Amino acid sequence: MKNKLVFSNKQLLILNWWSESSPHNSKNAIICDGAIRSGKTFCMAISFILWAQRYFKNCSFGLCGKTIQAVNRNVIHPLLPNLKSWGFKINFKESKNYFDLRSKGSRNRFYLFGGKDEAAASFIQGITLAGVLFDEVALLPRSFVEQAIARCSVSGSKFWFNCNPQGPRHWFFTEWIQKKDHKNALYLKFSMQDNPTLSKEIQQRYHSLYSGVFYKRYIQGLWIASDGLVYPCFDPTIHVVSSLPQVFEKFYISCDYGIINPSSFGLWGKCEDKWYRIKEYYYDSKIEGISRTDLEHYEALERLAGEKNIKAIIVDPSASSFIECIKRINRFKVIKAKNEVLLGINHVSNALRSGKLLFSDKCQDSIREFSLYEWSKSEKNDEPKKQNDHAMDEIRYFVETILNRRQSGQANMFCSTNRYS
Repeated sequence: MKNKLVFSNKQLLILNWWSESSPHNSKNAIICDGAIRSGKTFCMAISFILWAQRYFKNCSFGLCGKTIQAVNRNVIHPLLPNLKSWGFKINFKESKNYFDLRSKGSRNRFYLFGGKDEAAASFIQGITLAGVLFDEVALLPRSFVEQAIARCSVSGSKFWFNCNPQGPRHWFFTEWIQKKDHKNALYLKFSMQDNPTLSKEIQQRYHSLYSGVFYKRYIQGLWIASDGLVYPCFDPTIHVVSSLPQVFEKFYISCDYGIINPSSFGLWGKCEDKWYRIKEYYYDSKIEGISRTDLEHYEALERLAGEKNIKAIIVDPSASSFIECIKRINRFKVIKAKNEVLLGINHVSNALRSGKLLFSDKCQDSIREFSLYEWSKSEKNDEPKKQNDHAMDEIRYFVETILNRRQSGQANMFCSTNRYS
């Protein structure tokens, strides 16, 4: 190998569990979960490829993730340069979502599949696979995973799973991790200490970014139930300010629009890498006794903006009539908000922990909701209660659509320096 890579003992176990000398080679599957940045994905991808090329010829394999773009980002692009340096011949048909791999007389094809929702199961029907790797399997629909597993009818086929923990009622935890012996699966739990490329300084940085349920899942690697406040890290003594900067670099407004339910709009200004919620509009028709029209809500939006140069209005994507109202008047650019709830909550938590979100003490409705916004006790879903969530939703829209988008390039650059994701 031209590239000298250093692996921890647990990573070496991933790399060799299927080999003739391993006591685990009779297992049907490997499951790796635990902390973020702990070295699961890269090692599993290498191991999967080496196993496929060692034992199979002219077979097809599946590489699955939430989306094909996620598979490319998390698995393929970090992997391919190393494979090329080790002498593998690769013919990547990116537009067709597969690549052919040749090594020492073995030629196999690796298909990329995205499991975004329940309908994705249909995309994998009909194919015959000799093995499948599921990246971030806890984010994939059960129907998609089970359909992919059902396609593995080649003798000697195996399944490869990696993920960060979710709630203890998640189907993958109950059906695979808790039944690992029945499934004949090797189960490995990872911590950040299992990644030799991660310095103590960087580990500490990650420790400082999470709190509450996200800390327990993403840092401690626990399958733990969400309970209590969604944002326990929100501290009025830290995040609420009585005075605001005199000058802001740019402004946005985020909107959660309701007819019967409350409408919540927030005006955001950026100053020195911090975002301030300068003021807000919150209208609850149940309290006020009368509903407002789209135009009346738009007039409130105009008052909130004042004479400021608003870069864009980030709006709940389901608020189609209000979006159309804003577009017709044509003063503001409209952006439909990203609306992945759990991912967005995680990003808001990170922004609060890092001190990037601050709130004027005049924003009493959003401050109030932070103290009331709780996780649901649902037996099926890991989600917050649909109560006291209107300002919470539009704050999440803003962070996920604007703040996190602008940081994602830096985050991806940072992550790319660590080869073992």
